[in-house]
Amino acid sequence: MHKSFDEERLEEALELIWLLEEEGKSGLQRLYGYSDDDEIEAVVSRLQKRGFVEVSGDSIKLTPEGREIAKGIVRRHRLAERLFADVFDMKEEFIHEDACKLEHILSEELTDSVCTFLGHPPTCPHGKPIPRGECCKRYSVDIRPLVMRLNDFEVGKEGRIVYIVPSDSSRLNRLNSIGINAGSKIKLLQKWPSVVVQVEETTVALDPDIAKEIFVKKV
Repeated sequence: MHKSFDEERLEEALELIWLLEEEGKSGLQRLYGYSDDDEIEAVVSRLQKRGFVEVSGDSIKLTPEGREIAKGIVRRHRLAERLFADVFDMKEEFIHEDACKLEHILSEELTDSVCTFLGHPPTCPHGKPIPRGECCKRYSVDIRPLVMRLNDFEVGKEGRIVYIVPSDSSRLNRLNSIGINAGSKIKLLQKWPSVVVQVEETTVALDPDIAKEIFVKKV
């Protein structure tokens, strides 16, 4: 069921509080400027009455219940951005706006299905972390992921690198220097003892731990 405009406004406020905390900018005064001051005060008052936030002076904090709701909203938004970017190849200027619409209507079950379909991506297209869900803990393979780790890719198949999540930032520069970056078309030649891929006319051997950080989809 589609949520009322009022409910969406409360969800957006919870999402904003989460995002400000994520950026280290938490505080009641940080909310002002995003909307009319009177409206912000009314929304904060409603969030307090619903038990979603605690306010003390300039401090505003999400309660456990409020944090869980905010987490779900952020998770749905960032997964929607991944879906639009990776599957539909939508232009950047439309991704955020459409994701804002989907974040209010996706059910938990559908959200987990999208996450599994995308291979449980750790970040959105802008590099922000996607909160983990129950499906990520189970890592269900009931639905064949569209995007998967290079280690899980099929030998002999061609794919395109969607994104790389290096545990060491210096790895990204090294991978870029050999032509392995987001958008690169590759062919997996072997998985053991090392992961060997073909990038254009070059054959490259990768450590399995590095291959786990490279996410690809079939072309």
